Parts: sequence; structure tokens; C-alpha cells
Amino acid sequence: MNVLKQDFTKEDPWRIFRIMSEFVDGFEELSDVKNAICIFGSARSKPSNRYYKLAVKTAYLFAKNKYAVITGAGPGIMEAANKGALNAKGESIGLNILIPTKQKPNKYVNRLLEFSYFFSRKVMFAKYSKAFLVFPGGFGTLDELFEGLALVQTRRLDPFPIILVGSDYWKGMMRWIKEVLLKSGAINHEDMDVFKVIDDPQEMFDYVEGYYK
Repeated sequence: MNVLKQDFTKEDPWRIFRIMSEFVDGFEELSDVKNAICIFGSARSKPSNRYYKLAVKTAYLFAKNKYAVITGAGPGIMEAANKGALNAKGESIGLNILIPTKQKPNKYVNRLLEFSYFFSRKVMFAKYSKAFLVFPGGFGTLDELFEGLALVQTRRLDPFPIILVGSDYWKGMMRWIKEVLLKSGAINHEDMDVFKVIDDPQEMFDYVEGYYK
């Protein structure tokens, strides 16, 4: 192969610089974010969906009380959370992911960062959020949820509020966690305290506020 024609920017060592730039840009852009919560959930939820409406209400409450709201910047629950934050005239942050099935940032984001790598994006979610509010969602939502649980369980992060929103939606998973994971010894009883299931926005807010007091 003619080395002069080889595209070195596609080689793995060169990707390190792109990864580094995502971390540097993220840390620099979000360095002033001191009080934020992160809301996760399905990108497929429509405005008529009850969890979409609940996400708007929840984000509005937190933003009214001086919390920035961070989402993955996409549609569905993410859009709802950014909408609630913007309606409250709060900071509405979106961390968009650049994937083949292009995700267009929703119109309610007033502070946008874009990432090529999921792992660098996840670091920003965890580093700058005081709580994870996990609404009903699919594989991506589950990935973000269990990443947070594992980081707290293994003490890679200090414990922080992780809230599952939508008891009806999560009850099957909760049953499986208790009847399979816990009973088989795959997790300990204290691991069940890493998260809470809460449906009411005011209860979520009070829990997060109380956690840090």
C-alpha cells in the first residue's frame, strides 16, 4: 500500500484524538453546571403519551427550582424534558449522539453538545447530574440506567438518586430483579437501595432535595 494514499485519520490511534476532543469539549462546555438532573426515556414517546406529559411536568418543576435539565437531546421523553425546562425558563441541555440513524436535536434544547461516542457522552451525564430520572424506554434507556446502577454499586461513583419513573412500566423488571437477581445471589439486599421507584414529580423533587440535605 502506498503510505501517502493511506488515510491515517481512520486508524485507531488517530481516533484517540477525536475521543480526547469530546471529553475536553464536554468538560469545558459544562464546567459551570453545578445543579442539574438528567432525564432519560424513550425517543418514541409521542406528546399524547402520559409519560411524555409527566416528563414535561417533572422537568418544569425541577427547572423552576433552579435545576438544569440534561437529556440526550432527541425526541420523545427527551424532547418532553427539554420542553418542560424551557417552559420554566430554565437551562435545557441536550447531549446529542451522532449515529447512522441520525438523531436530530429537539427544538427545546438551548444548550447543545454533540458526541460521536456513547461512552464519552455517558461520562457527561454522570459527571454533571445530581440525579438520574429514568422514564419508560427501550434498550438505550436500559443501558443508561444499568450503567448508573453499576457505577454506584461498584463505588466508581458516589451514591446519588436514581429514580425509576412509572411503576406500572417497571413492575415486571422489578419483579425479575427481586425474584431472579436477588434470590440467586447475583446482587445483595443493599443493592436494592441504590434506586427508588417514584411516580409523582413533587415526590421526586423532594427525594432529590432531601438526599443532599
